[in-house]
Amino acid sequence: MGLPPLEFSDCYLDSPQFRERLKSHETELEKTNKFIKELIKDGKSLVAAHKTLSSAKRKFAGSLNEFKFRCIGDAETDDEICIARSLQEFAAVLGNLEDERMRMIENAGEVLITPLEKFRKEQIGAAKEVKKKYDKETEKYCSVLEKHMNLSSRKKEVHLHEADSQVDQMRQHFYEVSLEYVLKIHEVQERKMFEFVEPLLAFLQGLFTFYHHGYELAKDFSDFKTQLTISIQNTRDRFEGTRSEVEALMKKMKENPHEQQTFSPFTMEGYLYIQEKRHFGTSWVKHYCTYQRDSKQITLVPFDQKSGGKVGEEEVVFLKSCIRRKTDSIEKRFCFDVELVDRSTTLTMQALSEDDRRLWMEAMDGREPVYNSNKDSQSEGFAQLDSIGFSIIRKCIQAVETRGINEQGLYRIVGVNSRVQKLLNLLMDPKIAIEADTEISSDWEIKTITSALKTYLRMLPGPLMTYQFQRSFIKAAKLENHESRIKEIHCLIHRLPQKNRQMLNMLMKHLSNVAANHKQNLMTVANLGVVFGPTLLRPQEETVAAIMDIKFQNIVVEIIIENHEKVSSTLLKTRLHASVIYDARSPSFLARLQIRTVIFMDNAHVSLALGLFDIDVIFHIHASVISADSSPKSLFSIDFFTLAYFFH
Repeated sequence: MGLPPLEFSDCYLDSPQFRERLKSHETELEKTNKFIKELIKDGKSLVAAHKTLSSAKRKFAGSLNEFKFRCIGDAETDDEICIARSLQEFAAVLGNLEDERMRMIENAGEVLITPLEKFRKEQIGAAKEVKKKYDKETEKYCSVLEKHMNLSSRKKEVHLHEADSQVDQMRQHFYEVSLEYVLKIHEVQERKMFEFVEPLLAFLQGLFTFYHHGYELAKDFSDFKTQLTISIQNTRDRFEGTRSEVEALMKKMKENPHEQQTFSPFTMEGYLYIQEKRHFGTSWVKHYCTYQRDSKQITLVPFDQKSGGKVGEEEVVFLKSCIRRKTDSIEKRFCFDVELVDRSTTLTMQALSEDDRRLWMEAMDGREPVYNSNKDSQSEGFAQLDSIGFSIIRKCIQAVETRGINEQGLYRIVGVNSRVQKLLNLLMDPKIAIEADTEISSDWEIKTITSALKTYLRMLPGPLMTYQFQRSFIKAAKLENHESRIKEIHCLIHRLPQKNRQMLNMLMKHLSNVAANHKQNLMTVANLGVVFGPTLLRPQEETVAAIMDIKFQNIVVEIIIENHEKVSSTLLKTRLHASVIYDARSPSFLARLQIRTVIFMDNAHVSLALGLFDIDVIFHIHASVISADSSPKSLFSIDFFTLAYFFH
């Protein structure tokens, strides 16, 4: 399993689970930092110590072979697998070079040492500085919060408001620093996939030019080198694409932290101070609490945000009732009482603010007013998969293929937004749309037309490949075997709604034509996957984990483009088994069949479907009718074999 994604929404809650995930990333960064330092040290020894060249190179190769990449997410793309495997490949090359006892190349320091030192200082070093700032702000915020919680409610209202405002500012500042720290960790973890491996690749390339054996080895290595270079570039491109998405998500979290939280299995969760009675008075202990409305289960975890560790055992209780605590009945503010099923005593809890108490009271069905922080869902546009929609896409494709198929950066270069909207408004006019013979005027630039096509697809109520099958397509792209990916994606496409499938086939046929002209337009299948993956397979939830899956969305689109003809037109072999109640008095009869349908594709089992069908069947059966009650009816078992398209 790879490193768990760090969600920006977790920065607001700052839960124990979030801190544990954060620690795993910090440990991985420290491990990478130590490894790079060791690798730099080994590289310098390799250049300087000619007498000990053999041992130095073998140690360097051993270090490469032992290190294993850990990617964010639960699966790796082919490019990431290739990059992760590259260190072992490099180690093998160095081992072969050592057999010939060759010298270290003179420019090793420039192509290897300097980039690694730069990455360690500029990236990992910067992450450490942000961590120091994050730890400092954590301690400062918690100290201010604890002091604030101890304010007496009898103080003047003006003083209380000033204190509340100060805490809110500290909380917002702590939240922003936490978001920046998470962003920096993600950035460094992603950057190391190309900025770390690329210098090693350059170092090896230099070796090949100096040694005869290195030249021979380079010929054997060339295929993997090409694949690795493409993988590094693809990984870099995906990083650049996902980086903007992650930054945009972070900005949303800064602006509306409550509204952008991810879906949680809990009705409510967060920190509460719980009153604990002691022999010599009472104390307030900070807990991270979760509550599930269906089961009325409350989980209490004593946790110290400063140290990032638990200070006691987790406790599970069940809610009986929740009552707001009157301000004049207790010195603390924002308090409420919780009566439990399995306890005779009542727990007094203190929320972090009045709004926080209101949310807890709402979740526990207390007497606070209903507070709803959810926004009404809004329509994503008026685009539909109707005759107008098909007409718009068809006209855009026709214009591109007629006069812009060889334009460089096709679909990657975007048009001016105002022009794109103007063209879409024109094409979506019912009077214009119904005129099938009308072409898009040559006055419109190709980049405007391609942007209009992409924008219309994004305006659909749901992605073209549907939310329903989005995770299934991603799962298919994560299969290890390439043929298995193709077959599973093939099957999923035929399960799409008919209009979605028709639109997808039309689009993929066009993109296949675009890719066929990649030498002129520079748009390879991989480039088109980067452009259309997030549009055709956008997720319902906008999270960091979803953004990390964009690379697999791109792979799905690449596979469909490369196998367009097979995916869109291959016949599926269907085998039907039916049990028929036959009326021997008539050769023509109406039978209700219990049919079990097994789909086969390229001799590989794909799926199983059950159904009841009413059909008119005409048979000429020569058989003896045997019945215990002399009835002219008998049961026959008949197998049917047919070739047919499979429709969802």
